[in-house]
Amino acid sequence: MSPMKFTICSAFMVSLTGLVLHRTHLLSALICLEGLMLSLFSGLALWSMHTGSTMLSISPMIMLTLSACEASTGLAILVATTRTHGSDVMQTLNLL
Repeated sequence: MSPMKFTICSAFMVSLTGLVLHRTHLLSALICLEGLMLSLFSGLALWSMHTGSTMLSISPMIMLTLSACEASTGLAILVATTRTHGSDVMQTLNLL
């Protein structure tokens, strides 16, 4: 395994571990999700460069666009939650 692949896989696993273990605040969960998306973007970009296919070169840009949309939606939910409940603790959120 090359050092670049190891770095991307370890970044993904660290972000996934952070998402699983530190779910007390909404902001920490959003930061872990952004780390996951960034490592997936890096892996997809390297894979498309490695294969050299022109059809796969648009995939990282689509993923980056969806990641930006996810981040803006998450921040809007964070602001709305903080305004209504006074904090971003996940236990105050009602899932129903």
